[in-house]
Amino acid sequence: MKRATFTLSAIGVAILLSFGLREALQVAPTEATMGNIQRIFYYHVPSYATAFAMFALNLVASVFYLVRRHTPSAMAADALAVSAAEIGVIFCSVGLMTGMLWAKPVWGIWWTWDARLTSTFVLWLIYVSYLMLRRLSVAGQAPTLAAALAIFGFVDVPIVYMSIRWWRTQHPQPVIFGEQGSSGLDPSMVAALVINLVAFLCYGALVFWVRYKLERARQELHEAQALHDIQLARAEAR
Repeated sequence: MKRATFTLSAIGVAILLSFGLREALQVAPTEATMGNIQRIFYYHVPSYATAFAMFALNLVASVFYLVRRHTPSAMAADALAVSAAEIGVIFCSVGLMTGMLWAKPVWGIWWTWDARLTSTFVLWLIYVSYLMLRRLSVAGQAPTLAAALAIFGFVDVPIVYMSIRWWRTQHPQPVIFGEQGSSGLDPSMVAALVINLVAFLCYGALVFWVRYKLERARQELHEAQALHDIQLARAEAR
């Protein structure tokens, strides 16, 4: 991505985020039961949607890496996978924190071990473990081991999404796609949610692209250093 394109993209994302902030705080009506604390909803849901999108990208890139790991394209897939996992963990962390901020005034507690919250926390732990594995494993083994863990970890994503449908939880039931497929939100609330959802996805994509380019540069530097070391060793052996 050229600098001009990146600058324009960043400006566009900033405008989207600002517009979403206005919609969430000023345009959307105050929820009758919870009051203004409900406005966290417009950031809580988009954070998780972005995290799930990144985890899905991590899954696709990990599968591609395992299938094509002996080809030159495998390095790009590995860079996609680790970059997506890092951004996904950040947005998942935001989702967990906003959820706790929302829960305290509404439920009277910061946390409860119901199915939705517990499965989400397990998902966060899995991908944090993925990142730790990337850091701590031997360089040659780390991408393969991490890719296998990514495939296993993504299984928890549909569990998180369906948990409030499969089990009775303290977490609210779906308000957008309920059992009858209708929305329980005011139209202006839906608009605020959709705008913030698009803004967060665009922001996540922009940050992901920057992280991906950095990872590719790191890989190229590592390859150049390894080649230099080999050439130096050969020169010393002569």
